[in-house]
Amino acid sequence: MIDPSAPVPAELALIPPARIVFSPEDRARILALIDAALQSGSLTLGECGRQLESQFAQLHAAPHAVAVASGSAALEIVLRCVGVQGGEVIVPANTFFATAAAVVHAGGRPRFADVEAPSLAVSAETVSVALTPETVAVVVVHIGGLISPQMDAIADLCRQRGVVLIEDAAHAHGASLDGHPAGTWGRAATWSFYPTKVITSAEGGIITTSDGAIADAARLYRDQGKASFLGGGHVAMGSAWRMSELHAAVGLVHLSRLGEFVATRRRIGLFYDSALRGLRGLELLAAPARCASNYYKYPVLLAPGIDRATFKRRLRQDFGVACSGEVYATPLHLEPVFADVSHPPLPAAEDLCARQVCLPVHSDMTEDEAARVVDALRLVLAA
Repeated sequence: MIDPSAPVPAELALIPPARIVFSPEDRARILALIDAALQSGSLTLGECGRQLESQFAQLHAAPHAVAVASGSAALEIVLRCVGVQGGEVIVPANTFFATAAAVVHAGGRPRFADVEAPSLAVSAETVSVALTPETVAVVVVHIGGLISPQMDAIADLCRQRGVVLIEDAAHAHGASLDGHPAGTWGRAATWSFYPTKVITSAEGGIITTSDGAIADAARLYRDQGKASFLGGGHVAMGSAWRMSELHAAVGLVHLSRLGEFVATRRRIGLFYDSALRGLRGLELLAAPARCASNYYKYPVLLAPGIDRATFKRRLRQDFGVACSGEVYATPLHLEPVFADVSHPPLPAAEDLCARQVCLPVHSDMTEDEAARVVDALRLVLAA
């Protein structure tokens, strides 16, 4: 138990908001794969990338996977593949900048929809409110690895209205709902391998889809819109969205650890669920029973009136616990770059974004570390 009157001992390591895990064995495997790629002279669109695509697709029940340079590129490519240019695309008000920016870059117009707790995602009702005759697609974001129990209802609504459903699964590697992996509701799903994600390729992303035409078009877009890697005309407005073999080597090795990483995160998430239940000043956003979250993030809500910046500062300075960035601190309609984007009222997003805090969760986190976090939370909230 932490003594609230004592300073944080110098030898007590800071519990960081995120920790990127590469064992010595994994680092050796990565170096061997990179060495093989360097010897082969095939530094992009090679064997590592093909293996990463095949294994990721298999783990997420997808017939096709296309590795690309980033999660943002993955989403823009999919939006181009389904033809959003000139149309309206519904995105959650509570998501990262790149979700809406990809719509703009693909020639579409974002329109924001409200979200709900505990999933922090859109619901069938909030999507229905946001739909207009101009809507051509809906992007659902699986925030923090939570998959909303509303996914079937949202998919049904999109089918009824004739709009394309896309999953932004940047947070959702290994997560599922009713045994169905993230990425299996929409025409396509996009994923990020940014360093802080559950698995990483340093930089990179991937597209999964059951639609062979989308997979073929995505491969064309990622390589400057060329009809063939070795030649042929430029038939689409693509870009340099390839994933290098060096990045694919990192991703391929980290992918092999996905099961154990998710198991560790779930153990910590369930520890938090139990230890924090009923704690005054904190509202839990526990995963619904039907959802097997990967606990990429562990978001909680502070009670109204608690200053988030002060709360986080006290945790770090007094107890050596660093919280990660929120998911997300500011709803997109309040970001200056999106000030002119149309939207219905978004009261839930504004409230949830204002009160979110994400507790530390790592792929090698121990229960002793999680207990330190819980003790610190109790003491700061008591004050």
